[in-house]
Amino acid sequence: MTGLRIGHGYDVHRLTSGRKLILGGVHVPWELGLDGHSDADVLTHAVMDALLGAAAMGDIGLLFPDSDDAFLNISSITLLRRVTDRLAGDGWHIVNVDATLIAQCPKIGPYRDEMRRNLADAMGVDLAQVNVKATTEEHLGFTGDGSGMAAHAVALIEKE
Repeated sequence: MTGLRIGHGYDVHRLTSGRKLILGGVHVPWELGLDGHSDADVLTHAVMDALLGAAAMGDIGLLFPDSDDAFLNISSITLLRRVTDRLAGDGWHIVNVDATLIAQCPKIGPYRDEMRRNLADAMGVDLAQVNVKATTEEHLGFTGDGSGMAAHAVALIEKE
């Protein structure tokens, strides 16, 4: 039996006015933000679900329900630290995380390195273990028409 596990995470949030756009723990200046109970950081949410899935520990809705005001407007990076602590407490180590943001705009290139650093710091891993990329959907679907953003993430974890 191997000590390696792979998990996949997916999240989606509607875009709305009157909220900051937070992606990978970075405030990205833009006229719209993501709607949600926490800071609605869709990228970080996908990473958390990938990690939790790999460890068979449920998902962020189970751990941090939107019915609990303790998580109202909380930083998703703070929640990622809690997920990482939970994994470590069960003997899991993060090998790597690869995440993809799906959004028509804004462009995240200028913020990518800071997103990677924030995610790596929250997970307690080296920057080389975290990848962040983005794609558009060529104006197709809810992400393409600008009504929302989505993210996928894959995580590899190891238990020694």
